[in-house]
Amino acid sequence: MTSNQIVKLLPYQHPFLFVDELTAVSSEGVTGNYTFKKNAYFYKGHFKNNPITPGVILTECMAQIGLVCLGIFLLKDELLEGNPQVALTSSQVDFFIPVLPGEKVTVISEKEVFRFHKLKCNVKLLNEKGELVCRGKISGMIGNR
Repeated sequence: MTSNQIVKLLPYQHPFLFVDELTAVSSEGVTGNYTFKKNAYFYKGHFKNNPITPGVILTECMAQIGLVCLGIFLLKDELLEGNPQVALTSSQVDFFIPVLPGEKVTVISEKEVFRFHKLKCNVKLLNEKGELVCRGKISGMIGNR
């Protein structure tokens, strides 16, 4: 399964798709990136005159690339018909520096455990300078509808 096929199977669409491309995918992890659009809807109110990307959106980006894309790859034989169903079961993320409008980020995810359709990953998000923006553990259930 190619990176483009994985992205096409994602159960998200604009304006809630936070994956531009996957640059590496294996059974052990995934790396991908996303550029936050300067006119994204969430910048209008977060924060007044000082827009930064909300932590919940950064967590979503990490989950979409680091958990869902990897889960689709791991279940590629079961998901041939498409329509994967995803349920986030837990996330614990520590934040260190902000992401500004227009910034490109890279998500690097490493599989910790995958059993009975439950996937748990160690995920980190880096900015364009390679600085650690946030990191944590994200878990979810992935299956076919």
